[in-house]
Amino acid sequence: MTSENARGWVPATVGVYGGGRMGGGIAHAFAAVGAEVIVIESDDESASAARGRIKASIAKAVEKGADITGSVEVVTDAGALAACPLVVEAVPELIDLKRAVLARIAEAAPDAVIGSNTSSLSIDELATELPDPALLIGLHFFNPVPISDLVEVVVGNRTDPVLVKDAQSWVSGLGKTAITVKDSPGFASSRLGVAIALEAMRMLAEGVATAADIDTAMTLGYRHPVGPLKTTDIVGLDVRLNIAEHLERELGPRFAPPQVLRDKVAAGELGRKTGQGFYSW
Repeated sequence: MTSENARGWVPATVGVYGGGRMGGGIAHAFAAVGAEVIVIESDDESASAARGRIKASIAKAVEKGADITGSVEVVTDAGALAACPLVVEAVPELIDLKRAVLARIAEAAPDAVIGSNTSSLSIDELATELPDPALLIGLHFFNPVPISDLVEVVVGNRTDPVLVKDAQSWVSGLGKTAITVKDSPGFASSRLGVAIALEAMRMLAEGVATAADIDTAMTLGYRHPVGPLKTTDIVGLDVRLNIAEHLERELGPRFAPPQVLRDKVAAGELGRKTGQGFYSW
């Protein structure tokens, strides 16, 4: 069964593995259009935190007039994914962790399509441990997921072509816009976004301008909704560092992380989630 609307369709039951900021947002987005969502967390404490986070997110949306027609259940048993035709993986951007989680999903739901919410890791490399790599596709959501408009559909060399059309329709069903890119380092969004952000960091370190003025150059001059340094704070400086290091390995020194980024991560200044990054929150 599916949940359909004028834009597209989504499966009636959707699994999300990982209930952090991104996973919780993905669960919210699917529930908003009528899906019954099952979120998997690693332990009871994490499940309780995810439950509270998702409940608060949905309540805030309802207060603003949203009609949430689906539901979200958070559990710790991956076996609950068995009935899900689609499972979205949303764990941190660490390739070994993601591979292990993808294998767990495939074991629990062997016929399910798996969407990886990776922002930069190769779909082909993530698929190496899967019994059927044709069922893996990248679904790169953006933060905050419930109100963001974009999803990158990332196509691996072994991804079933039929699955690409389905994924585009799921994105439309969520009321979002899909861009479709081939599996390549950083895809489209991370590659461009990180390149701009790293140059902004270099400018800040060189004393060219303040963080606020550098960001204003992009928001007013180029109509970016948020500047590159504030975006880095929102994404997380540790996340941006991991992606930059990955892109440096794959694409060369133009993606080498500036020392200011390394220093801030080492100092625990990770952005909004710690209260301090390039800005104070």
